[in-house]
Amino acid sequence: MFIAILTYKKPLEEVDCFLQAHRDYLAEHYAAGDFIASGPQTPRVGGVIMIKSDNRALVDSIIAQDPFNINGIADYRIVEFTPTMFVSEELIWKN
Repeated sequence: MFIAILTYKKPLEEVDCFLQAHRDYLAEHYAAGDFIASGPQTPRVGGVIMIKSDNRALVDSIIAQDPFNINGIADYRIVEFTPTMFVSEELIWKN
């Protein structure tokens, strides 16, 4: 499992120009089963993507397709981890 931590290196006005393309990229990888969760950081200085994979080279190739990466909008820090505990989906979203 991997977490990609994105840090914007361009102003938010430039980030927003590529936001729809980035969201389309995310949707494609959710549909493929690659992504588990994603969203902006608070405050909005970048984002986070949780990636289901056991192959760093595959993760790197997926990140290479991100319009934010292609257009120099964000830097990426990739963290690999081994999940050992989980919570059910109902508990994640329970108020």
